[in-house]
Amino acid sequence: MPKHKVTTREEWEAARAELLKAEKELTHMSDELARQRRELPWVRIEKEYRFQTADGPKTMAELFDGRSQLVVYHFMFGPDWEAGCPVCSSIADSFSGVVEHLKARDATMIAISRAPIDKLLAFRERMGWSFNWASSFESDFNWDFHHSSTRDEVSVWADQVPSFVAQFASATGNDVVGYFTEGPGLTVFARSDEDVYLAYATTARGLEVVMVYYGILDLVPCGRDERDPVYQSWIRHHDSYEYISDPASRR
Repeated sequence: MPKHKVTTREEWEAARAELLKAEKELTHMSDELARQRRELPWVRIEKEYRFQTADGPKTMAELFDGRSQLVVYHFMFGPDWEAGCPVCSSIADSFSGVVEHLKARDATMIAISRAPIDKLLAFRERMGWSFNWASSFESDFNWDFHHSSTRDEVSVWADQVPSFVAQFASATGNDVVGYFTEGPGLTVFARSDEDVYLAYATTARGLEVVMVYYGILDLVPCGRDERDPVYQSWIRHHDSYEYISDPASRR
């Protein structure tokens, strides 16, 4: 724990009240950004995509499960991978328990990956998740939405990434190039009858909205504690952490 200023309760309350002003301003800015996000124009999805699910093959419209809004998490899990990406898995830990609440607001949330459905379902059981997971293995979906690449496409820059990425690649049974053939993201679709529309998409730090642990870590004294070259290297599959008494040794 770093050294920190210590004060009286009265001084703390005054400092907290001042910080609250900035927090409220940020909340209002976030509300306005959300409004602008909802007003983005839509793009009609013309291609007929087919997915494999635990309940058999489904069209894009059928993935909505009768609702008008669909949130897709593009989970990094390639066809020849042994396990899903640890960072994507930490994100799935965050949203797995909220899907029922989203349904109550006319929104379905699922994950989509290129791995065959049997491999996805086996990994879902290992992780103890309950969300629906669809395979785009025999579909152009991942390619059309730029969440899959060939080894040749990524090999030109994959050797420039931080060394700890090899840790993530190894956890999935990959080398670094193979690991980067899949990419994460979150895409929102809207449905009207059988017509499906692209409404919103984000990736990179835009995914922090579904990385609940970051919001909590931002509240604690040490924060995210992800200094270079540690950035995200601490993340594991949740059944692979080794809990130790000295936090400094994890950095």
